[in-house]
Amino acid sequence: MTTIEVAILVLALFAGTIIGYFLRQLQLDRSIRNRQTEANRLIEEAQTTARETELKARDQALSLRDEAEAEVSRRRSELSKEEDRLQHRRANFDKRVEQNEKRDQALNKRQSTMDRRENEFEKRHIETLAELERVSSMTQEEAKTQLLAEVEKESRVDMARIIRQIEEEAQAEGDRKARKLIADAIQRVASEHVAEISVSVVPLPSDDMKGRIIGRNGRNIRAFEQTAGVDVVVDDTPQAVTISCFDPVRREVAKRAMMKLVLDGRIHPAQIEKIVDKMKDEVDRVILEEGEKATFEAGVPGLNPEIIKKLGRLKFRTSYGQNQLAHAIETSQLAGVIAAELGADSEMAKAGGLLHDLGKAMDHEVEGTHAAIGADFCQRYGVNPNVVNIIAAHHHESEQDSVEAVIVEAADAISGARPGARRESLEQYIKRIRALEEVASSFPGVSQCYALQAGREIRVIVLPEDIDDLEATQLARSVAKKIEEGMRYPGQIKVTVIRETRAIDYAK
Repeated sequence: MTTIEVAILVLALFAGTIIGYFLRQLQLDRSIRNRQTEANRLIEEAQTTARETELKARDQALSLRDEAEAEVSRRRSELSKEEDRLQHRRANFDKRVEQNEKRDQALNKRQSTMDRRENEFEKRHIETLAELERVSSMTQEEAKTQLLAEVEKESRVDMARIIRQIEEEAQAEGDRKARKLIADAIQRVASEHVAEISVSVVPLPSDDMKGRIIGRNGRNIRAFEQTAGVDVVVDDTPQAVTISCFDPVRREVAKRAMMKLVLDGRIHPAQIEKIVDKMKDEVDRVILEEGEKATFEAGVPGLNPEIIKKLGRLKFRTSYGQNQLAHAIETSQLAGVIAAELGADSEMAKAGGLLHDLGKAMDHEVEGTHAAIGADFCQRYGVNPNVVNIIAAHHHESEQDSVEAVIVEAADAISGARPGARRESLEQYIKRIRALEEVASSFPGVSQCYALQAGREIRVIVLPEDIDDLEATQLARSVAKKIEEGMRYPGQIKVTVIRETRAIDYAK
């Protein structure tokens, strides 16, 4: 490249730079003018907006001032009216004060007149009392005492009549509802009469079998008694031997083993041990099956297996001829029905009724009453505390904590007291009758007492000069309460107090 070309290129670059600078300056001037124009426009708009805002503010200020002046005028008017009302009330109040003062003056005059008349009445009253005492020949205290005695006598007669009427109505209504409830419960349960008795007599095909049972020098009978834990009585009873034991389960095992040996015919010590062990297993299975069957019939699921086993042992326990397992099932069903009718917890009542006599399966092994034994056993195996209380309190050995406990007690009495449920010996019957008569005779004023209707009613004859009508009603209640506290009996006992006055004379 030549020097001229380089110079031309440099000049061209220089000229381009100068032209670019001037173009840049033109653009900046144009931009500045545009921004200046926009700024002027914004300033003019702001000034216009400010003038409009100032005008609006002035209008609002004028409006607020007008409203404030109107409010002040209104309140001044109200204050003026309120002052007028207060002035009017003050005038009325002054008038009422004057009227009250006049009334007080009038009342004071009337009071003085009444005081004067009261003094006159008091004087006349004293004179009248003195005249009455003179005419009747009695002092005021003597007349008052006589009058109170007459009033008290009439009041006691009326009180006794009202009490008898109320008690008769309540008794009639209670008897009606109770009969309906119990009849419905018994009808719904509808169980058969329990007449099963746990026997301990084993029949024999012939009297020759007695010798084989005894064995040579009595070895068979000794082996049987030691293995089974019972006493075998071989007497003159034809074709029968008696097994005696306080444990009903052991007695049942021995009875079955003896029947098995008699049927088999092979009676020797080794065979006796084998058969007795076999019968123990068989009775254990029967106990478990009977316990499960009882829980199913009573509708009480979820019991501990140990409780079910103890419950099954009641199959071989009787009380007055009544099978205890059947009694427990019947009590459970009755308690469930009664609880459902009364709106109580039927499940709790059924469980308490089924387990209430569980202690009878152990009372020959553990010291204590069957209620306490059964309650402790059930408590150890996680039974509901309310059910445990039902078991412990069904003979009032503990305090009853729920209405279900009362229901189970009533169901137990119904099951044991219904016709055909239990047998009662003559000695116990006579003892109970005498105890009833002794309870009634222990009260003062009793002349004679008789137990009637097999001990279902006690009739008490009192001395009329010692016992009046009101005291006769109280005596009946006291005798009934003492019987409840001191005696155990099924069902209920009616107490009838008779007060009779006789007038006797002779014609000569």
